[in-house]
Amino acid sequence: MSEWISTFPGYTSAVSRVKKIVGSIIRTGPTPRHVGVIMDGNRRYAKSHKIELKEGHNLGFDSMANILELLYESGVECATVYAFSIENFKRSRYEVEWLMDLAKSKFQQISQQGELCEKYGIKIKILGNVALLPSDVQAILAETERITKNNTRAVLNICFPYTSRDEMATSMRRIVMLSEKVPSLFIDESTIEDYLYTADSPPLDILVRTSGTYRLSDFLLWQAVPASCSIMFSNKLWPDFTAWDMIKILLTWSFHVYWYGNGNGITGGPTSKPIHPAKSIEKDLSPSPGLSSSTTAYERFQDNSTDSEKDSLGKSDVEDVTSNSSTTSDVAK
Repeated sequence: MSEWISTFPGYTSAVSRVKKIVGSIIRTGPTPRHVGVIMDGNRRYAKSHKIELKEGHNLGFDSMANILELLYESGVECATVYAFSIENFKRSRYEVEWLMDLAKSKFQQISQQGELCEKYGIKIKILGNVALLPSDVQAILAETERITKNNTRAVLNICFPYTSRDEMATSMRRIVMLSEKVPSLFIDESTIEDYLYTADSPPLDILVRTSGTYRLSDFLLWQAVPASCSIMFSNKLWPDFTAWDMIKILLTWSFHVYWYGNGNGITGGPTSKPIHPAKSIEKDLSPSPGLSSSTTAYERFQDNSTDSEKDSLGKSDVEDVTSNSSTTSDVAK
């Protein structure tokens, strides 16, 4: 039905206007700054519709452009999409080569035209182990980043090729290189975050996975750990995933943040965490004042107990001591 309606004249412009209106409504409430998407289901869509695998991937790219337009209209600052996993190199040679050709054609299209990037001021960043790609694909990706590097309104992180384990390993390699120059380097969680691919991106607010698969497939594992990140699953295959599906996710997240103070709908959880900007490899990452490697957990973390809680705790301690004393006395008798 939707495919038939999409053939009507003016359908595309009408949908764009609706997205703009809905986006302006979403912006009136809490808006996620960073949304990650695992675009899964292109191959299953192709098989279920009896079309070639490459056509399923092509339709998946169209869905990505459709969803990204809605996200940026809704005020999202950063979107991170899982375009190609390092594990995908294990697929058939034919499919991998076609995916490389698709990437080249789509990125060339962005470089030559780039209406979406120009319209929304999108800076494209390629996240992943680019050295694993063919040299011609690397050149096109580098050109795309160069053309959009001065855009500042929003960011599109394209993970290609990527796995979270490789990202963490890369972060650790960078830290080891730095530690050779700075022997007194203090390493903690924030140090690792500073050298992840997403170091200069806002904290992840929403992670969406399509196709009815309930796993993260080695995508943004570190970034999805905080309680402020809401992980949402959709049973739809990625080419079937529409702007309306994303609207429901954005509205649900906005309601949870407004009502509960947390995107997961859980009271009392943190709603954000500080952004750790990427540091140059030469910068000394010495610990903050009072946070040396010799400090204990009691010294490193501030006591947030209220006075009433402390008084209550003190009274409990006194009662316990009194109880123990009387018990000892009884035993002595």
